[in-house]
Amino acid sequence: MEQHWKGLLAIDRYVARSSGILQELDRKILTLLYQPLIGSFAYSLYMTLWSELEQDRLWGEETSHHSLIAIMQMNLHDIYKERLKLEGIGLLKTYVDDQKEVRTYIYELQTPLKPDDFFQDGILNIYLYNRVGNSKYQQLRRFFSDIQIEKNMKEVTRSFTEIFESVHPSEMVSRVSDETVENLILNSNYEYMTSNKLSTLELKEEVFDFELLFSGLSEAIIPQKSITKAVKETIVKLSHLYGIDAIEMKNILMNAIESDDSINIEQLRKAARDWYQFQYGDHLPTLCDKIQPLKLRTMQEKKERSQEEELIYQLEKISPRQFLKDVSDGTEPSAADLKIIEEVMFQQKLEPGVVNVLIYYVMLQTNMKLTRSYVQKIASHWARLKLKTVQEAMELAKKLASEQETKVNNSKKKRVVRKEILPDWLAEDKATGEKEEAKLNNEQFEAEKKKLLERIKNYKNKAQEGQ
Repeated sequence: MEQHWKGLLAIDRYVARSSGILQELDRKILTLLYQPLIGSFAYSLYMTLWSELEQDRLWGEETSHHSLIAIMQMNLHDIYKERLKLEGIGLLKTYVDDQKEVRTYIYELQTPLKPDDFFQDGILNIYLYNRVGNSKYQQLRRFFSDIQIEKNMKEVTRSFTEIFESVHPSEMVSRVSDETVENLILNSNYEYMTSNKLSTLELKEEVFDFELLFSGLSEAIIPQKSITKAVKETIVKLSHLYGIDAIEMKNILMNAIESDDSINIEQLRKAARDWYQFQYGDHLPTLCDKIQPLKLRTMQEKKERSQEEELIYQLEKISPRQFLKDVSDGTEPSAADLKIIEEVMFQQKLEPGVVNVLIYYVMLQTNMKLTRSYVQKIASHWARLKLKTVQEAMELAKKLASEQETKVNNSKKKRVVRKEILPDWLAEDKATGEKEEAKLNNEQFEAEKKKLLERIKNYKNKAQEGQ
């Protein structure tokens, strides 16, 4: 993630605009459906920008970020982070003119998905279900739905041609002068107001290894032409949602191909759900169930691995949820721990494998506990460093652990317990005690590391034996 101070300054100008006319229904959708996903601060930023638009207009007045800081009572760093959430979930597009000394941003609010699109999205609706629970989800679905017209009712609406007199095209053209035609065309700098430009959850194809998928497809079974643009979009969504890699996706596609070699998208979604439930049981996926993308794995092809490389290999293959479960001897992680990890993954955009290392590092530093403030502090630091691979995160974790140990040792040396000079025999005893304590701490640290690794290996072996 780009450091906010490199991309945004308080003196920078901005202007709010909307891609379409925002209405009362949009406010309810944002409040009840999007707010549980993005949090109250990102929601507040959207509503603040919306309030700057004149009624039923697309543009607000240009101002500086100082005013946004004053209105929201948030610092620029936090405003930047909340802006990224809005961008990531498809509610905001950001443009910048950086040719002048003071940059100018355009914050274009995107109309949220309408209820029928949201509840059938395949990603947002499942994340919402996880966030609010079954009871609240059903309540929200009832709130945004209503009774259909009875099927026995017959439509008798008249068409345009039945009511209005038809005019022949040649007669119509003869009545229209060049000047009239010119008057009918909107100036190129303007656009008509609309309320139909809905937000979209943008998932780029780069996040899925299509090259590996295509290399595994047999033309005789699944022709490459069957993977249309719509199928590709669905594959990317399903991969993101369920953590399906290219190899598994090939097998899932086999269950969705029709007799004419086309891919049935609904069947593809069902096959992906079935695969996920077979792998993980009945609980629905969250961000915590994602695994490290294939292209970011560094130990995949390596045959001979050291103990540390084996640990990296394991952390690349499992999700943060599974890792929390593995280090607890197979016990399901608590909802509180999962919420901490999910918040980190959503806010800091850390890769799943890097989050596994973060969990590993934090647990070793805090006696096997996950503390929200500490996890968020480390995650924010790692996000600024743009860590992508497990190996990078492990190297940094070792460095931080070493620095922490040096800091503790230096602190002990500087600490003066008594001012008087100690007798030689007592000084020797004290030095010996400190050495023994340091040795014990190091041994405990190494023991905890070994225990974590053994738990992962043992649990993995048990899972394989049960298959």
